[in-house]
Amino acid sequence: MDSFSSPSSSSPSSQMSAEDFMDQLKVQLAQAYAEEFLETVRGKCFDKCITKPGSSLSGGESSCISRCVDRYIEATGIISRALFNSQR
Repeated sequence: MDSFSSPSSSSPSSQMSAEDFMDQLKVQLAQAYAEEFLETVRGKCFDKCITKPGSSLSGGESSCISRCVDRYIEATGIISRALFNSQR
């Protein structure tokens, strides 16, 4: 049975304050965003850098993956700072 259809209405989660709920929601959204970001980076960097999949990475592939991930992280940081600074 999932948490939405639980017969126990006196569980601690049903007594959660609005602030606690928002904090939990923020954490879950951050986790979902991080997972989506990593999946996007993995897919795009793999497509760009791995020309012949095998049992190990070549030196060039390893370097390419490292640079690709670094660029995505840097770009995401720049975009995030720009978005958060524009909202103030």
